[in-house]
Amino acid sequence: MTSPIAESGSGTAPTQKVVAELLPNDEFSQYLLRTKSEMFTVFRGLAEHVAQVTMIFNEGRDMVLTSLMSYGDDGLVFEFGASAEMNRKALKADKLFCDCLLEKVKIQFILRGVDQVEIDGRSSFRAALPDSLLRLQRRENYRLVTPITRPLNCKLRFAAADGSSRLIEAHVADISGGGVCLVGLPLNLALETDMELPGCEIELPEVGSLTATLRLRWLTETVTRSGARAQRAACEFVDLPGPMARLIQRYIIKTERERKARESGMA
Repeated sequence: MTSPIAESGSGTAPTQKVVAELLPNDEFSQYLLRTKSEMFTVFRGLAEHVAQVTMIFNEGRDMVLTSLMSYGDDGLVFEFGASAEMNRKALKADKLFCDCLLEKVKIQFILRGVDQVEIDGRSSFRAALPDSLLRLQRRENYRLVTPITRPLNCKLRFAAADGSSRLIEAHVADISGGGVCLVGLPLNLALETDMELPGCEIELPEVGSLTATLRLRWLTETVTRSGARAQRAACEFVDLPGPMARLIQRYIIKTERERKARESGMA
């Protein structure tokens, strides 16, 4: 992720183009928050911490440094920036890309324009709520792509139409302290985002058995090399107990150590 960069002057336009990239949806869509309650939790944190928000607009040529003053069903209210010229340009922009950090977690969202309002005698920006908000997990949740030679499988149980329990196994494409990506899920499984899957089991070789509740955050259809169609799901762990989190850490450290040893041997 590239940080926003601009020359800060006394009301003049930046002489250096702002550099900012919206994290790609295909890779990070499991971290997108779409419900109002989820987004409000983040907005509350931004307001309470008076976190600096960088508004970038006009295709990266202009920016305003601001902070979130309040949020609600009627939208968001931000402070005006220090530059009157940049504030005027922001009011004319159709789209503003917002980038900030909340307790070292990357937050991004897009505003479809802002209006000027007076709050307690101060000029401020007001914007409609964004359609979604990206909250990228902490970097300590290192994502490990599982080795092909020792694949991981996740066992999931679903209630069948006749009331019996149906056991499904899916391949774990990657794993972190925050969640897993599952591939090879049958198309006839009635899956939807935000549904929870309790009692999922993953056997971590030479480490132990992981049992956890998963919440589906992102779902798509894929086609294998053989032409078979299946579902791919990005899931997050729900209230993962400490012992289970430590199992994942041990597995990641062990797998990475083995990979580096193999690479050293080949070198």
